[in-house]
Amino acid sequence: MSGSQRFNELRRGLPRMSPTLLSRRLHQLVRAGVVERHTDGNDVRYVPTQAGQELRPVLEALGAWGVRWIGELGDEDLDPKLLLWDMHRNVDHSAVPHGRTVIQFRFRDVPAALRDWWLVITSEEADVCDVDPGHGVTVTVTASLRGMVGVWRGDLSWPEALRGGAVAVSGPEALRRALPRWFTLPGFAAVPRPTPTA
Repeated sequence: MSGSQRFNELRRGLPRMSPTLLSRRLHQLVRAGVVERHTDGNDVRYVPTQAGQELRPVLEALGAWGVRWIGELGDEDLDPKLLLWDMHRNVDHSAVPHGRTVIQFRFRDVPAALRDWWLVITSEEADVCDVDPGHGVTVTVTASLRGMVGVWRGDLSWPEALRGGAVAVSGPEALRRALPRWFTLPGFAAVPRPTPTA
């Protein structure tokens, strides 16, 4: 429903699901008539059928309910790979500078092996890298993983995160200021949260 159709794209968006289980689930969805498997040579895509598309409001309602009522995520639910994968799907290519833009994300509170990530953005695509892609970095975002997830979920605005120190951006001033406009927050970020009771 979010645009990923190839097996490897789906797998990157579901980092805790084994490839075997994902393959089994996709076959079940095909048999149920919710997804169609389209093959063109070696290119295989899984595309929602009309029945699958009609599930969109149900899935969106479940997602909105979860954001509104589940509350704060536990540490085990915070995943830099999943965060960056979702962010790469929400790049506003019309707002990003022309040419190649490289954003380095450094999560200061995660193990060293998961600390550094890069988004490489061109006019047509965005790619998530967990190894230095070898291009010059346009801006660097240094953040706590929880802080960046909070911004992405809509719990914290970019200005609040910057003022409070949960997120810091380094690079040329014009690019630092423009960075938040390079992304469109996911629809669930706008879901109102319940007012805390005293």
